[in-house]
Parts: sequence; structure tokens; C-alpha cells
Amino acid sequence: MTAYALARLRPEPVLDPEVLDYMDRIQTTLDPFGGRFLVHGAPRREVLEGRWPEALVIIGFPTYAQARAWYDSEPYQALLPLRTRHMPGDVLLIDGTPDGYDPSVTAAALRASYSAGTTPTGQETPVPPMPQ
Repeated sequence: MTAYALARLRPEPVLDPEVLDYMDRIQTTLDPFGGRFLVHGAPRREVLEGRWPEALVIIGFPTYAQARAWYDSEPYQALLPLRTRHMPGDVLLIDGTPDGYDPSVTAAALRASYSAGTTPTGQETPVPPMPQ
């Protein structure tokens, strides 16, 4: 299943020489893991809800394991400080949804777990009543 590395970077990107060096070199750290940029800064964006002052980066990987291996790799970890010194942010890895994903199936599973008084993973945990 496809996985993604998402980053919200603050402040807006700066043209520091270290940031430019990071940009020059990051693709070589992605290539061994099948990573590719899907969104990089989003020059055209329209905030439809809330506020979004940060720059957005989305990198796709064939699998979660490859995404994690890229982030933990020596080449990327050596490169990372060039960005973080000038553009701190929030970064996370997430799984994508499988082909044919249907959110109504997830809704049904959530309803069933609430009715059973468990979490969606089946753990017996106090669950607040589901809103009517």
C-alpha cells in the first residue's frame, strides 16, 4: 500500500544556501526507496477552511516500510539538519488507502465498535456514547 511523508514547514521557505543545498540533494536520498515528490510548496493554493500559513510537502513511497527506511537512512539523516535549522515543521508518515477504499465500510465498522463498547481495533476501552 502506498505511504506518504507529509511535512508542514514553518515559516514559508527561505532561500538560505543550506536550504538550497538540501533541495539539490534530497532526491538522491529518495531514489533508493522509490520516493517521489507529489506536492512541493504548492505555488497555487486556496485555503477553503481554517488557516494554512505553512508550506506543504508530500512525498509518495511504494510502501510504509520504504518511507520509514528513507527517513531513517544515513544519507537523509545527514541532510536533514540543513532544512531543520531554517524551516522547522511537523513531519509524519502515513499509509494511503487501498484501491477501492469505501469510507462507508469504515463508518459501519466504527458504528459496530461503538455499539460493542470497544475501540475500532477491538480493545476493550471505555468509549463515549456515539452521538445520535
